[in-house]
Amino acid sequence: MDRETKDALDEILTSIKSLDARVLKLESGGGVGSPGTEQKKLSLKEFLIERGPSNGVQKTLSIGYFLENYDGASPFNAADLERGFRAAREPVPPNINDKANLCVRNGHFMEHSEKKNSTKAWLVTRTGEEVVLAGFGKARS
Repeated sequence: MDRETKDALDEILTSIKSLDARVLKLESGGGVGSPGTEQKKLSLKEFLIERGPSNGVQKTLSIGYFLENYDGASPFNAADLERGFRAAREPVPPNINDKANLCVRNGHFMEHSEKKNSTKAWLVTRTGEEVVLAGFGKARS
């Protein structure tokens, strides 16, 4: 099998895995319920305000966490992160890959074994999840 075909098949497989995760989430109650029981979806901006990241690396980590846990994008790549920054109306860092690589260096992201859309992809580590859930030292009410 040539490299181009393998890359195309890898992209298809990644898309299928992402769709499977979304369908599973919907089927397990993440979708529309009966009237009066619907829960509003948490926006990425609300999530960032709640967690309180204060710099580009912390925001990149928080957006990666949100993409995995609320948006069904696992693994995620630089394009997904950029989409997240734009959705949250946050300034897009000039080099998102640099921010993601700093997250890797801090042990908060790990590189995924397969590429997503022919680009490097990441997953949030357990340590990264703990950092996000702790809220970056922000006093929570």
